[in-house]
Amino acid sequence: MACACVRVWARARACVCVLSVQTSCCTGNCWLQQGKNGRCQVLYMPGMSREECCRSGRLGTSWTEEDVPNSTLFRWMIFNGGAPNCIPCKETCDNVDCGPGKRCKMNRRSKPRCVCAPDCTNITWKGPVCGSDGKTYKDECALLKAKCKGHPDLDVQYQGKCKKTCRDVLCPGSSTCVVDQTNSAYCVTCNRICPEVTSPEQYLCGNDGIVYASACHLRRATCLLGRSIGVAYEGKCIKAKSCEDIQCSGGKKCLWDARMSRGRCSLCDESCPESRTGEAVCASDNASYPSECAMKKAACSLGVLLEVKHSGSCNSQLKQAEKDLGREELA
Repeated sequence: MACACVRVWARARACVCVLSVQTSCCTGNCWLQQGKNGRCQVLYMPGMSREECCRSGRLGTSWTEEDVPNSTLFRWMIFNGGAPNCIPCKETCDNVDCGPGKRCKMNRRSKPRCVCAPDCTNITWKGPVCGSDGKTYKDECALLKAKCKGHPDLDVQYQGKCKKTCRDVLCPGSSTCVVDQTNSAYCVTCNRICPEVTSPEQYLCGNDGIVYASACHLRRATCLLGRSIGVAYEGKCIKAKSCEDIQCSGGKKCLWDARMSRGRCSLCDESCPESRTGEAVCASDNASYPSECAMKKAACSLGVLLEVKHSGSCNSQLKQAEKDLGREELA
């Protein structure tokens, strides 16, 4: 037996099922998810029965039976946080397929939810790993969980904690260790062959004052050197007397390197999060900054190039040197 739709008039128009052998069950609206507020959100398709809507077995799919005009649906979605009387397709974890790296789990409100649960049984290295985002994870399993939670491009770069030097970094396969402009060690694949340059617009001036035929040529030089060169500005290097001689593109600002008498185009619109303990750096102007980001903002404000000399405040190493000297004198 099936049921037919009979429209009853109360506070809202609703579709009520009555027994019938001729017609299919009531149609309503199919939604892709049920929000934390209990309302249906993200309309998938109107005019679907609950059976049709729930056929996919997708965990978030929900259904509403109200037969309301589009204007009401629009008002619900924009002003009310979704549609009321939301009926989730899945009330338990039975037959729920969350996809690779996830499993279904009932939450505190007795609702089924897909949670990250990567298979870590085949991981042999149990120590910390350095991720492609430059962050250290306590192990590869923790990295896989972070990847599942919204970082699909995250991968293991190398085993061990992320380092500031290529010393003791063992890169997998044919990749090579390179220290980038933030003094962090990364594993990259070197491209040994670069295509011929077809346009003078491809020329780049490197931070080392050398002209590179293209971005590919600069990356190749970086790989061979084992240290990031970086782009000072587009085009061939010029003998600039100040930043006034250099034109920066892409919203960048010229910062002057007084030590090398060169200019460098840098992005200056970065907003800094609140600094945490242990993020302080000593910069090339021998001043301490609460973080590297704060140093870069100061550089942009001053119009001068600042680089990290070492981690920690500038007087931290001086105090350590004084302590060491005191020990030597006592000995």
